[in-house]
Amino acid sequence: MTIKKADIKDINELYELELSLFNKENFPLSKSSLRYHIQNNLIYVVRVQSEIVGYILVLIKRKVAKIYSLGVKKEHRGKKIAQLLISESLKQLYEMKFFKTVLEVRVDNNNAIALYENFGFKTIKKINSFYLDGCDAYLMEIYNGLQKLHKTI
Repeated sequence: MTIKKADIKDINELYELELSLFNKENFPLSKSSLRYHIQNNLIYVVRVQSEIVGYILVLIKRKVAKIYSLGVKKEHRGKKIAQLLISESLKQLYEMKFFKTVLEVRVDNNNAIALYENFGFKTIKKINSFYLDGCDAYLMEIYNGLQKLHKTI
């Protein structure tokens, strides 16, 4: 298993992963959006052998970093891939002098909420009807991601 920053050569594989993970209610990214984010934000991918099995997109072209998207192929869940992606991203964000990171998560996604809480993210508020299917979201934030990194990996 390897982790690295995504590059333009990863777009097609990332796009296929995106479509397999997120339906339209969860705002899947287009190829052009992925191209933009690879060039302007932070995307890490995890490969098992030569296959991308997970990724994280963090928006950094703003004052506060934002985890926009995180996904792991179903058959690779439970292997700490999401933890690795979050950990690596938070380390990079800290080095880049981002001391606050935010995200939105579906209120019905208990696994993701528990994962983020394990890193030290706190729920700030509930956003009503955030997703296209009407599901609410929690806005979560963390001020120093490094404090929990040693406990998660």
